[in-house]
Amino acid sequence: MASGVTYAHYDVPAARGTAHAHVLTVDLRDPRVGVDLLYPGAVAARATVSRMADTAGAVAGVNGDFFNITETQHPGVEATGASVGPAVAKGHALKAAVPNGQRFGPALPPGTSTRDVVGVGADRRARIGELTLFGSVRTPEGRLPLGGLNQYALPVGSVGAFTVDWGGASRVRATCGTDTDRAAPCSTDTYEVTVRGGRVVSASDRPGSGPIARGTTVLVGREEGAQRLRRLSAGEEVTVRHRLTASPSRIPYRFALGGYPLLRDGRPLPGLDDTTSAVRTAVGLADGGRRLLLFALDGAAEYRSGLTIAEVAQAMRESGAVDAFSLDGGGSTTLVARAPGATAVSVRNNPSGGAERPVPNGIGVFSKR
Repeated sequence: MASGVTYAHYDVPAARGTAHAHVLTVDLRDPRVGVDLLYPGAVAARATVSRMADTAGAVAGVNGDFFNITETQHPGVEATGASVGPAVAKGHALKAAVPNGQRFGPALPPGTSTRDVVGVGADRRARIGELTLFGSVRTPEGRLPLGGLNQYALPVGSVGAFTVDWGGASRVRATCGTDTDRAAPCSTDTYEVTVRGGRVVSASDRPGSGPIARGTTVLVGREEGAQRLRRLSAGEEVTVRHRLTASPSRIPYRFALGGYPLLRDGRPLPGLDDTTSAVRTAVGLADGGRRLLLFALDGAAEYRSGLTIAEVAQAMRESGAVDAFSLDGGGSTTLVARAPGATAVSVRNNPSGGAERPVPNGIGVFSKR
């Protein structure tokens, strides 16, 4: 497709029928090739993979993380469209992970969490790891721990920060559900404080909506967090600090997004589901993180039986991946690529919904042809 980027498609035999895979191979050893996060310019927004790829000038891409797709359990509350896990674009931390119990998507394999990410570090090597939020809110009365950054769900009793990266979506969803039950009612004890230029400029008993200006931070608290925020008065000095820390490697991610691991050191994770077949998207890592395999199944009617998560892990291993990571699937699964000489990407698989589903993010492949 371009320097260091190849595309292939082939059949994958499976227990419930043949699946059809579309695979982009990305050679990170080629200095003309890079990958980065595709997103619509805000955390709480969605767009199709093809639109995000064309806007960013990518030659190829796939859909990304699971996301807050619906709010049927909380009538009247706006679904934000924001992703579950952390997200980093061009080395900038956009958001942190929601609590495990607040995620959308299939059950996590044992030993994994919403903090798990796949990405590429400052050393240009792809890796699977974790991104953990560390942050604080310094007030005249002391320091508060920061429980969230641009997240659609905050831990019970915490304070979360929302910045210009969030977008204009309502922040009410951040106070709904609990750490273990996504469907639990929204909190009745909430408070919101707006900080601009290091000082409190306004406050409200209910989280608001609308774009957040650059240089402004909106603090949303629930339960104990709300009670702590109520002690602040207009004009008081407040300092908000936050960072995402990578582990086990301490190498900063230049790009990262969430999902969950399937394969580590050539071995499938224990407890992977081997009964539920579906259309899937996954990422494989090979050659010490120097080669990426972006894997998306076809959602056409004849292939819709798909693969189980265990079968995806096996397929990635057979493709040469040593580590692999699952992204959102079903109607979200989309792989796009731009043919040499073309001015726009085209969708290479058949999305199972018959058309591309708008998603919050994806992996973009860039090449200086």
